[in-house]
Amino acid sequence: MFTLLTLNTHPLHFDAEFGKATEFGRNLVVSTYTLSLLIGMSVTDVSQKAVANLGMDDVKFTVPVFAGDTIYAESDVLAKRESKSRPGQGIVTVRTVGHNQDGVEVCSFVRKILIPAEGHAVEDRLGTY
Repeated sequence: MFTLLTLNTHPLHFDAEFGKATEFGRNLVVSTYTLSLLIGMSVTDVSQKAVANLGMDDVKFTVPVFAGDTIYAESDVLAKRESKSRPGQGIVTVRTVGHNQDGVEVCSFVRKILIPAEGHAVEDRLGTY
């Protein structure tokens, strides 16, 4: 399934016999799928009203993720500032860390998000959400 979502055709992600022959003894979840999952998990808390994701830095895949693992995400705001070029918007820098069911860090990254200032979101203009 992860291969279909990511188009990563490395056999470590879908061939059980290949996975058994590796140091991991089984297939791994595609790392970019894990990254995407963690970004998605952080949307409600961090970027629900974002105008745009501006970039990511310091992406780390610390340990392998296996099918069946439970992943938890936690985000911390590192910095925020008003945009110099976009009135009514600001840039927030956030670090997100993902842990598995054993509390072991599996992935971390820092991203910058362009967000509307209070009262400037599309939802504010529409009167929804």
